[in-house]
Amino acid sequence: MARIVVIGAGMGAMAAAARLAVAGHRVAVYERAATHGGGVGRFERDGFVFDTGPGLLHLPAVYRDLFVKTGKEPLERCVGMSQVDPASRHVFADGTDVSLPNASRAGVVRALDDAVGPGAGERWSDLVNRAREVWDATRRPLLEEPLREDHAALGQDPYPAVRKRGLFRRRGPVTLASVAERELGDARLAALLESHALAYGLDPRRAPGSATVLPYMEQTFGSWYVSGGVRALADALYERCRARKVEFHFEAEVVRLLEEDGRAAGVELADGSVAEADMVVAGVSPGRLAAIAPGAAAKPQAPVPPGRFTVFLALGGARPDGVVHRTVVHTGDRAAELAAVFGDDDRPAAGRGSGSGRGDYRPTVTVLRPDDPATRPDGGHEAVTLVATVAPHGRVDWADVPTADGFADRMVDAAAAAVPGLRERLLWREVRTPADTEAAVGAEGGGVPAPVLAGADGGFLRPGNATPVPGLHLAGGFAHPGGGLAHAGMSGALVAGLIVSGADWRGSQ
Repeated sequence: MARIVVIGAGMGAMAAAARLAVAGHRVAVYERAATHGGGVGRFERDGFVFDTGPGLLHLPAVYRDLFVKTGKEPLERCVGMSQVDPASRHVFADGTDVSLPNASRAGVVRALDDAVGPGAGERWSDLVNRAREVWDATRRPLLEEPLREDHAALGQDPYPAVRKRGLFRRRGPVTLASVAERELGDARLAALLESHALAYGLDPRRAPGSATVLPYMEQTFGSWYVSGGVRALADALYERCRARKVEFHFEAEVVRLLEEDGRAAGVELADGSVAEADMVVAGVSPGRLAAIAPGAAAKPQAPVPPGRFTVFLALGGARPDGVVHRTVVHTGDRAAELAAVFGDDDRPAAGRGSGSGRGDYRPTVTVLRPDDPATRPDGGHEAVTLVATVAPHGRVDWADVPTADGFADRMVDAAAAAVPGLRERLLWREVRTPADTEAAVGAEGGGVPAPVLAGADGGFLRPGNATPVPGLHLAGGFAHPGGGLAHAGMSGALVAGLIVSGADWRGSQ
């Protein structure tokens, strides 16, 4: 039985802790914050309840497997879960409005044909079919196996781009944006495709064609809501860890990795105390890893990813029947939004116009309206969450109140397309910016990591779970296989496999 210290109590770190405890190890978690969950938090006020992190779960099989492997109670006995249907509603800049059914390929085809025009559904379906080839080619090496030193094959983009006369013959990589433009043939379908990347903080102009796997996964495996909000999933995982005798120490910041004979031997805390260990698992951001264990940090560090700007709305009046859980209101100025979120390489941040955070572009806004009594004080009120992908704190000063309030105003204006009478029903609103995320979870700039992707010469991969420091492993969204609830859970499984079975472990079977 080994003594294992886990740094951080995010979803990936807790997933690793639970699996390692079941394998017979003595596991202690040290978390700088006052609670567990990392970015999967909760905000409550006046009987209204909101998720501060993801609002929906995709690939629930990851957590079903985790709960089966770590105890007798399966996931559905620990949390209530239901499929969201329709999966999403999309309101485009020209007024086109379409609702897409959950996990129904034929239903999606019909809906797009009716809303966009004949043939639109088939073009979308053909693209998703090609994305299945990406899933088949990368599922195991990207999601189920540790990232090996020789991962050159993952630098190749497996997306089978359509080759028509003159198509893709120019030199240069195939990007998600080029796939959207050349294979979908409609600005609304292109916006639909690119919105999946943008929601994860990926720039469609630079993301490889393999990013088509994101809508494929959602459309194939469905979108799921956790009763009470996704924070309930973090609570259930925390309780599973405790049931497996994992020790938790909150408000306990790790400041240094201890090494002995070149191997991880424990951690030093901010109060000067020491926790000895045989192995250490770090579920922290790149900047914190560099400060704690410089020998394990990637050199150079990857750029800080975009963050999330969230507005919680308390509304008077009951939630109307038939309201779609998730609506995406698309921007009318794609170029301005992408410049604001991802920046322009040839100008400093202060001169980027919309990128300063004060531009007048209207962002793409995801509107979440769960039909869940646990999120509101009574049936005469409704809790609504607005989410937009934005530049990280630092490139935009999100701590500046006028900047944050002005952006929140634009988000509310956009959301009015999904919530009629929104401003008349508004009782109060609460804003969460990337600056708040940085303060809460310690991630530089409040950046939220994206899932890993094949292609682009490996530019969309994350550091492997094993590090150059023997006995130190990485879990969570800033390590392989990247960000997102499902991917964080996968990282925990990969770390546990490496520790329990050794460095030669090749992944789940």
